[in-house]
Amino acid sequence: MALASLRGTRHLLWAGVHGMSADTERTSERSSLPDSQPVIEFRHAGYKLPNGRVLLHDLNLVVQRGETLVLLGRSGAGKSTALKLINRMLEPGEGAVLVEGRSTLERDPIELRRRIGYVIQEVGLFPHFTVEQNISLVPRLEHWPEERIRARVAELLQLVSLDQQEFLRRYPHQLSGGQRQRVGVARALAADPPILLMDEPFGALDPLTRAEVQCEFQELQRRLQKTIVIVTHHVAEALLLGDRIGVIDAGALVGLYTPKDFMGATEPVTAAYTANARMFEKLEGPG
Repeated sequence: MALASLRGTRHLLWAGVHGMSADTERTSERSSLPDSQPVIEFRHAGYKLPNGRVLLHDLNLVVQRGETLVLLGRSGAGKSTALKLINRMLEPGEGAVLVEGRSTLERDPIELRRRIGYVIQEVGLFPHFTVEQNISLVPRLEHWPEERIRARVAELLQLVSLDQQEFLRRYPHQLSGGQRQRVGVARALAADPPILLMDEPFGALDPLTRAEVQCEFQELQRRLQKTIVIVTHHVAEALLLGDRIGVIDAGALVGLYTPKDFMGATEPVTAAYTANARMFEKLEGPG
């Protein structure tokens, strides 16, 4: 199954050269409908370190309700900085970041973060908590009734394709990398937040598991329709998962594209990504 998923990922990447799949085009059309409501907005947002080094400058970007936006860039480009401005792990030094129509600086940080799921590359599961305890963490902080918590955990395990009887009492060290990542996604969704932030979420997985989990995540998003921002430096992942792709380089947004337009972009940084991807396709050969 994983091998089939990997081939599907490769084929979707190269569908961009010849015109993206009908599903991808429909998703892009959905996210650009005029009645879509902005959920996240960057208004001339910037951030710099105390020593004066600029990590992000003059970022203007809107993320629509139900859209999956991928921020693509090399390490240190500023994409993770942009992500952390959304949940106020960092605060903008210039401009503003709005979530659901309000500046993040006007929101209580804890209240804001409980409306935003967060998935990172190393998952961040608590090693001394079982799968059940990790997933139920935020609902317990929100003082949900015990019966509701148990039902939610069971629902989420089913959603991420993990058998409840087999995995509920396991600890993170008893899980594979793919299983830990699935639990991390379930935990981020536990309180049903409208927004999901994902920072290199599949980067620590081997290629076959990565492709399998990516495809499962695609299906999950089709069902849940969350507003999602994903950070990655993998072109194939950006094309597979994104309704739009924002390319960030040296702290600036240099291009914003649908997957189809991305593959034909002439902006130098974006064109370098597509040229690199085409080189690997030639090495791989047909079929």
